Amino acid sequence: MTVASKPLEKPRPREGSPWTGLWAVLFKEMADLLTSSRMRILEVLIVLTAVGASYAAMSQIKQSIGHDPFLFLKLFTISKPPIPSFVEFLSILVPLIAISLSFDAINGEFNRRTLSRILSQPIYRDALLFGKFLAALFTLTLVLTVIWLLIIGIGLIGLGVAPGGETMARLLLFLVATIFYGGVWLTLAMVFSITFRQPSAAAMASLAAWLFFLIFWNILAGLLANVIRPVRLGLPQEVLAQAQWQIALARFSPTFLYGEILAALLNPAVRQVGLGLLLPLLPQGAIPGTALPLGQSLLLIWPQFTGLIAATILLFALGYVLFQRQEIRA
Repeated sequence: MTVASKPLEKPRPREGSPWTGLWAVLFKEMADLLTSSRMRILEVLIVLTAVGASYAAMSQIKQSIGHDPFLFLKLFTISKPPIPSFVEFLSILVPLIAISLSFDAINGEFNRRTLSRILSQPIYRDALLFGKFLAALFTLTLVLTVIWLLIIGIGLIGLGVAPGGETMARLLLFLVATIFYGGVWLTLAMVFSITFRQPSAAAMASLAAWLFFLIFWNILAGLLANVIRPVRLGLPQEVLAQAQWQIALARFSPTFLYGEILAALLNPAVRQVGLGLLLPLLPQGAIPGTALPLGQSLLLIWPQFTGLIAATILLFALGYVLFQRQEIRA
């Protein structure tokens, strides 16, 4: 008597949406980031930076500047040698914070041999990657908002005046631009975290990319512009065409885009951006004593804003594709 064998059952698909477990990953990652030792180091660095830059700016403001409707904007831009201005601090501090939050987001799980265990739970790759990205972005937003509020609080106490409505709107847009500027470096570090299995390699690659765009890209843009549009006769048209090419190439750098945004938002007298950042001897269209309305300043820098947001989205999409194509074994 033979016993009929049961047909093999097909594996059942996992239940739930691809976003199952997203909030669990997000809250767990944020808790780990906010309580980590690297965050304590960053907190000390943030406080020292904010206090030092604010003190230097306030002492300069009290000495040289009288009544000004945009006095609070000067608090972010004025420096007192040898202490740089607060925005100069931020241009260095923001990429370092962003890279430190995400350079080991994925390869750290590989090295701890926990990635396969996490994905064996009802958590999809989509939810894991989005959760880690959003946790790092929300942590970055929280850190930058604390710095922003700290500077404004110090200014309220030290200057004794409250900022106006347009000043607060400009400062709020400045905060949003800084968050997306950090988002570019955060997603870039996450891409390297997916590409390299060692966190040290991902951190070095992220820092190398940041230093390249900070120091060398403007030099390379000038050399490429000289090759594309050389100045043969020394005519003003040739010089202007070469400068336009140099600006167009320099705008591939997130640091240059962020600098243009700051120039228009924190100095209402600026009426054009680009040439003044690359060629300091040329004016940026600033007319002393006249302030451009906020709407007009936004029209100047809207392409730069869009460029930072698009760079963040494109880098995250690249990391998403790379992560989905990786083989993960137990």
